[in-house]
Amino acid sequence: MDEKNYLNQLIEAGEKEDELTPKQARILEAAIEIFAEKGYASTSTSEIAKKAGVAEGTIFRHFKTKKELLFSIVTPVITKFAVPFFATHFVNQVFNEKTPDYEQLLRKLIMNRFEFVKNNIPLLKILLQEMAFHTEIQQSYQEVFRREVFPKFDEAVKYYQENGKLIAYPSETIIRFTMTTIIGFLITRFIVMPDVNWNDEEEIDRTIHFLMYGLSTEKSES
Repeated sequence: MDEKNYLNQLIEAGEKEDELTPKQARILEAAIEIFAEKGYASTSTSEIAKKAGVAEGTIFRHFKTKKELLFSIVTPVITKFAVPFFATHFVNQVFNEKTPDYEQLLRKLIMNRFEFVKNNIPLLKILLQEMAFHTEIQQSYQEVFRREVFPKFDEAVKYYQENGKLIAYPSETIIRFTMTTIIGFLITRFIVMPDVNWNDEEEIDRTIHFLMYGLSTEKSES
């Protein structure tokens, strides 16, 4: 699916009950593309209007402020697209069926998120760029992670610990190590350094090896 079709389908899915007019859809699509490229603060409504092929005043007839326009993009992404996918669908795919060991769980988790990020780069750029500046976005993700993802993740970690497959660190610590490593890999691969000639299969293997065994060539005595 090309990016243009993807953005159109996202807008339609996110605002389906609002029955967007063609102009509203073009405004949202243009805003997604420019926000992803330049960031919210560096984007003017005149740029969005020009790309959407509408008068700037048309934007303010549909969205009172530029921030309202941003949240018209982000809110559907969180509540109707990213959240259901990230939480329910993600949990069902990764955690509901136990794997023999944590290493295989990591592979499922990374592959699941790898495909998700690859198919949602413009929207994820917007979320990453704006999350630090908008507490509403932070709170929405925190709420979903704590309610939907953390309990299953915690249960999985403790299951592997009880079966002698994981070190006896607090589960929160293991989850932190796992999340920061995988998120860092995905952000570097798709957003920070997308043009590097990555061998994705090897990088996934190395990420899993690092999480399981660290970087040292010597075994830890602890």
